Amino acid sequence: MSTMTTYQTLLLDFTPRPIRTDREYKRTMRRISRLMKKPKLSRAESELLELLATLAEQYESIEHPTPRASQPDLLAHLIDAQGVCQAEVARRSGVPRSIITNVLHGRRKLSQANIVRLARYFHVSPVEFIEDAE
Repeated sequence: MSTMTTYQTLLLDFTPRPIRTDREYKRTMRRISRLMKKPKLSRAESELLELLATLAEQYESIEHPTPRASQPDLLAHLIDAQGVCQAEVARRSGVPRSIITNVLHGRRKLSQANIVRLARYFHVSPVEFIEDAE
């Protein structure tokens, strides 16, 4: 006689599958919402929540992709989110303040070397700063 794990029991109630329609997405989001409302999740519930969130994120990225930000917009956002000034970014990243100012005003693009420095400083992927050729 075999016994099922707690996770297997959860899967009987709600079997995760790739999300391909808006209806499936809404159903998954309802399940995520129910799990998120619980004050404390078991390990099995946490694992299911992580899986469902991954499936929902995958569907969202396909159906509602996030547009890429321009270098000035991304840099301004990162500076604001970190709550630092341009001088602080320049000092700690090694990118001259004049370059940061010119990028923020759209007067120049970042070099590859400066992209690497800023990505390292802000803890983001350098790919985030690379703009598509127009």
